[in-house]
Amino acid sequence: MAKFILGKKLGMTRVFDKSGKLIPVTVIEAGPCVITQVKTEKKDRYNAVQIGFGKAKKISKPKAGLLKKLGMLKHLKEFAIKDIASYKVGDKIDVSIFSEGDIVKASGITKAKGFAGVMKRHGFAGGPASHGQKHSARERGSVGPRFPEHVVKGVRMPGRMGGARSTVINLPVLSIDKENNLIALKGAIPGKKGTLIEVVSIDSRK
Repeated sequence: MAKFILGKKLGMTRVFDKSGKLIPVTVIEAGPCVITQVKTEKKDRYNAVQIGFGKAKKISKPKAGLLKKLGMLKHLKEFAIKDIASYKVGDKIDVSIFSEGDIVKASGITKAKGFAGVMKRHGFAGGPASHGQKHSARERGSVGPRFPEHVVKGVRMPGRMGGARSTVINLPVLSIDKENNLIALKGAIPGKKGTLIEVVSIDSRK
């Protein structure tokens, strides 16, 4: 059975293993989530399960029509699943589907850091400090070749940094607290505190 859930990032802490080695962990308040829709290949041309997480104070009319008796859910996410026979609308998903030692991937929106130059955004070294240089210590240098006489698409430039979707894979599940709906993953995951996080097992499409 596929393993997937939505949660909210609470922050980072650290734990110690049996040998006394320090391990950084990220704690996520995951679920409980409600299955809001099951899509089939016959009707929708693909198999997927949509789940909802979090309470909302106000939702749009189309969203309210979709949820009907399921409640005011704030977040809706869809996961592509091959075998959907065991999923039904209204069923709940909580952290109990995961086990310690499972390998998962976590997706979320990274911290938005505003407009940044190439040194901060891409790690450029900047210009030299001598030999006729002036006011160019943090500049990126030339942006275009002699041919084709325009800036090639994809050139790294200054711009908005962060605020984009990011996924970290191969994260072991260190511990699970079923009573408080908490799951601890080894290492860091995208986003600030309170960011919506998708936790999916690596073999979730099976």
